[in-house]
Amino acid sequence: MSKTPDYVKYAASIVPSERQLKWQDTEFYSFIHFGINTFTDSEWGNGNEDPELFNPTELDCRQWAKLCKLSGMRGMILTAKHHDGFCLWPSEYTDHCVKSSKWRDGKGDVVAECAAACKEFGLKFGVYLSPWDRHEETYGKGKPYDDYFVNQLTGVLANYAELFCVWCDGACGEGKNGKKQEYDWNRYYEVIRKLQPDATINISGPDVRWCGNEAGVCRRSEWSVVPYYYSNQELIAAQSQQEMSKPPKTINPTQLDIGSRKQIKNCSKLIWYPAEVDVSIRSGWFYHESDIYTVKPLSKLIEIYYSSVGANASFLLNIPPMPNGKIHEKDVETLLSLGAQLEIDFNENLAEDSVMTDNRHLDEEHTGQHVLNYDPESYWHSGDEPEGAELVLDLGDEYDIDKIVLGEHIRTGQQIEEFELFVQVGGKWKSLSKGTVIGHKRICRFKEIRARYFKLKIKKARCFATISQFEAY
Repeated sequence: MSKTPDYVKYAASIVPSERQLKWQDTEFYSFIHFGINTFTDSEWGNGNEDPELFNPTELDCRQWAKLCKLSGMRGMILTAKHHDGFCLWPSEYTDHCVKSSKWRDGKGDVVAECAAACKEFGLKFGVYLSPWDRHEETYGKGKPYDDYFVNQLTGVLANYAELFCVWCDGACGEGKNGKKQEYDWNRYYEVIRKLQPDATINISGPDVRWCGNEAGVCRRSEWSVVPYYYSNQELIAAQSQQEMSKPPKTINPTQLDIGSRKQIKNCSKLIWYPAEVDVSIRSGWFYHESDIYTVKPLSKLIEIYYSSVGANASFLLNIPPMPNGKIHEKDVETLLSLGAQLEIDFNENLAEDSVMTDNRHLDEEHTGQHVLNYDPESYWHSGDEPEGAELVLDLGDEYDIDKIVLGEHIRTGQQIEEFELFVQVGGKWKSLSKGTVIGHKRICRFKEIRARYFKLKIKKARCFATISQFEAY
């Protein structure tokens, strides 16, 4: 047995926080891009819009939440403030908000209604707050704007529901005074941690990273353990170069490999930083009547689901409501079809109540049989010789199977680097699927086959291997 390099042992020791674990379990959730842009038919507002334009006469956040629930989603993120600076709650720090509109005589609050709808339908609720503000006079003036933005953050984080996510866009353009702002990210993070300690800070933040594109494409190997410098590019310069390795001169979040042994070998600081795949159901992020023919078909959404949720990432799907405050029937129809298809695809776990054996395990508390229940703390552990370890599933009878769902016990780190799935046909093992990382969830799809026995073989791992989820559909 070859000696495991120290840098690999270090990578294997990196584990997620409790908030990251809760976020991973959310898996599929919606983005709701709604605001003054909805009424000006634009993507990026200029901050000079008349608040009177905002008038969603049939606003129905319950429709949004119910649709998300029926689509198989577990959460919703609302654009409470986009780059135009218009706030969907009655902010005491600006008049560029709903209180200055004629909607509900200036007494409406979209954030409150959205939070209440999510609670009613059992969805987690999150908010998007853009630090770029093209309306605010203090933008670009340093601390005065940071004070303003912190007040905005506080107004939302302290006065609404418990949030599962605060989505921070890193966009930084000019304000109405022609200046750019140097964001005080550390200060923003402190406010979020204080007021919403269980919320992940996504994208321009330390908890969840952007996958690198907005096309719904995930990497073949989407590692959750990556070099520290992917977490926030604006903070790199402030890091002490004496304490950790220097980041590369150019950091490319879109590169195909960011977590393999080759990529982490010379980095002295690694972090747990899982990926989120964000994409809009239409060509634009906000609603545009002209986008009606760009609504993604069911087949495309299913493909994105399997290549994100099924490849150790999350799926954030944007749904833009119309100016009247409802989601278009075309989007509704497609999303209901998506929910129905996911219900069909994962209708019955045929591995439940089956038998799982292994060729090695750490102890009797971590045998193969422990992967077949739904307890996240019950799992198989290979011991310190993971390569060549096998799990064999006996369904008890032959069934038609076209999907195997795998998951590691990521509380003990991300360990598996290469695996292979087999099916027994005519008494012989036939290869079904090969893969690299498993992480929180890996959905292996293959041509439907009628069989009783399936085998998972660990071909390469860091320090040991764990499996906490093994399902068959």
